[in-house]
Amino acid sequence: DIFKNAYLPYRDPETLRSFLKIIDEFNYDHSERLGDAFEYLLSVLGSQGDAGQFRTPRHIIDFMVAVLDPKKTETILDPACGTAGFLISAYKHILRTNTDDKGNSLLTPDDKGRLAKNFKGYDISPDMVRLSLVNLYLHGFTDPHIYEYDSLTSQDRWNEYADIILANPPFMSPKGGIKPHNRFSVQSKRSEVLFVDYMAEHLTPTGRAGIIVPEGIIFQSQTAYKQLRKMLVEEYLVAVVSLPAGVFNPYSGVKTSILILDKLLAKQSDTIAFFKIENDGFGLGAQRRANTGEELTQVKAELAEHIQALRNRQPLANLQPIIGLIVPKEKISLNGDYNLSGERYRENGCRIHSFPLVALGETGIFRIESGGTPKSDVEEYWGGKVAWATLVDLPASDFISEIRTTKRTITELGLAESSAKIIPENSVIVSTRATIGRIGINRIPIATNQGFKNVVIEDLGRVVPEFVALLLTKLVPTMKAWATGGTFKELSKSKFSELQIPLPSLEIQKEIVAEIEDYQKVINGARAVLDHYRPHIPIHPDWPMVAVGDVVNFVSGLTVSIPEVESEGGTPIIAINNVTEDGTLTLEGLRWITPPTKTLNYLQKGDLLFNWRNGSKHLVGKTALFELDGQYLFASFLLGIRAYPDRVYSRYLWHTLNIYRREGRYMQFMRQNVNGLFNREELKMVKIPLPPLATQQTIIAEIEAEQTLVNANRELITRFEKKIQTTLTRIWGED
Repeated sequence: DIFKNAYLPYRDPETLRSFLKIIDEFNYDHSERLGDAFEYLLSVLGSQGDAGQFRTPRHIIDFMVAVLDPKKTETILDPACGTAGFLISAYKHILRTNTDDKGNSLLTPDDKGRLAKNFKGYDISPDMVRLSLVNLYLHGFTDPHIYEYDSLTSQDRWNEYADIILANPPFMSPKGGIKPHNRFSVQSKRSEVLFVDYMAEHLTPTGRAGIIVPEGIIFQSQTAYKQLRKMLVEEYLVAVVSLPAGVFNPYSGVKTSILILDKLLAKQSDTIAFFKIENDGFGLGAQRRANTGEELTQVKAELAEHIQALRNRQPLANLQPIIGLIVPKEKISLNGDYNLSGERYRENGCRIHSFPLVALGETGIFRIESGGTPKSDVEEYWGGKVAWATLVDLPASDFISEIRTTKRTITELGLAESSAKIIPENSVIVSTRATIGRIGINRIPIATNQGFKNVVIEDLGRVVPEFVALLLTKLVPTMKAWATGGTFKELSKSKFSELQIPLPSLEIQKEIVAEIEDYQKVINGARAVLDHYRPHIPIHPDWPMVAVGDVVNFVSGLTVSIPEVESEGGTPIIAINNVTEDGTLTLEGLRWITPPTKTLNYLQKGDLLFNWRNGSKHLVGKTALFELDGQYLFASFLLGIRAYPDRVYSRYLWHTLNIYRREGRYMQFMRQNVNGLFNREELKMVKIPLPPLATQQTIIAEIEAEQTLVNANRELITRFEKKIQTTLTRIWGED
């Protein structure tokens, strides 16, 4: 019944007759050898299926089975079984581990009977089901349990669980995605996400799984992928084994990893082990020839030691893996992405590669294009449909700009009559004139002015544009050093083409880009907090509004030309540059003077320093709180404010005056356009809400608690910017 309605691809009767004649000469008295011969036949026919499935190499299957170590009493499932390679390997493993020193089986007849019933496989393809059935028959299964079943859309077998699940599920999703039922924990239309979810959820309470997954599962940032990784880290995952790209050659060069799940151990462990295999014992070319130096054996030993330590609840600090890396789950969950790229968690930069250097002028990989500007006095050249980028489209605040629109546009005629060229989307745009080193990626076709060198990616099969942009940020000092010119420094096209970048495999590029993009998301989020936070004082209608002059004394600063009296051993003097825009007092750039012999107004703790005059009008009113020990003077463009302690707390007034500046209240009453002026006479009349002192104290505490949280974002930005630089440095192979 297995081959009922099967199609034989033989149109020539003579070919079929010759094939059957050879088959008829086979000796069928040794089922084990016959089964092995059938598996070999499958291996040489193991090309890609319609759903993106590939025959898993035998040594990878055996590695995964050895790691999970299935027992004779455990149920074993492959929900995307293909030709049943995992099931056969697991069966052989159980037979081998139940054999005595003389080669005799330790399994009783009852054991063998139950053993065959413990294996189960599903596949959506009737052809794969037939091949699995034959394979199992030839390996001694008289009644193999292989079913034509769609694990992702059917619910008929949803309530069936297994102790061991082994699979290399299809990676490809049909156009429009999978349409699964609603019992999955993670809502997705991607087959790889749903398969991993399915296998995790169908483990018994002590169940274990080994799953081959594409790199998207490891680091993709879409919501479904992150939700899946979160679920795995918290409930199922104990180890990740990264395989080299090329394991599936010649059928595919896709980069994959193995997820090792253990439902019991994962819940009692607060770590996950990561292993990166660079040599699986075979070359990574199309022929996959055997070589020396394989690392599967070492990883298997280290992983077994790790799992045993978890089972025995032994401290993992005693483990010293050579290839492996043990990472706390807390670290993996830090930014909410649950990235499973183990190398990103290495603190000491071990196992870093030296990647080949490629010049930007390397033809076939890159093409360098310059820009141009149409004549400004020809109206017909401007305001058309061609996006035309200038420096304003790459703000200095951006790490790497994404250009989706431009401030100015030109016409097709303007393009034709100038040296500007259309730069295809997803090229890398670099400013190389005057302001050197702003970098962007155009998400639409654009032209640029002559202040740019544009890196067009010619071979997208080898290069990720975002990776190039990231590496060029490290070369900005080199660009500036190579630039020449008088009025404006400029980096020539020929020199720009000489710049070299390391170029790892496409998979590694994607992994690095994903890692740095994750860091940048944290930075962007922290910056958004800093940009949008505004302290606020909710004003109660019962509070009196009083003039500032009624609750403070004013103290004048020292009128002096600081350079003329500057002295290293003198008295420190605070100037307007020592008061930041947000009202912080900084000693960066502080200067010391020998003061004149006259009465001096030294600062007292609790004094405020109000910047009453500034060339940048929006900065007038920035106010610092002085709380330092020692004698300090202050310059005349700062106005000292000494609060009456029985009326107003200095800190309350400090917050209030800075809030007023941010709200633009001082701008309304300034008396000069060139230098903003808002001196003591104006400030005296400014009215502020004056709640009771106890309420002021509560307001101070609330604002400063908020500011502590906000300021933590500055530290976060610093830390994650350092992570980006560390990653980029690592790519270059630097210490």
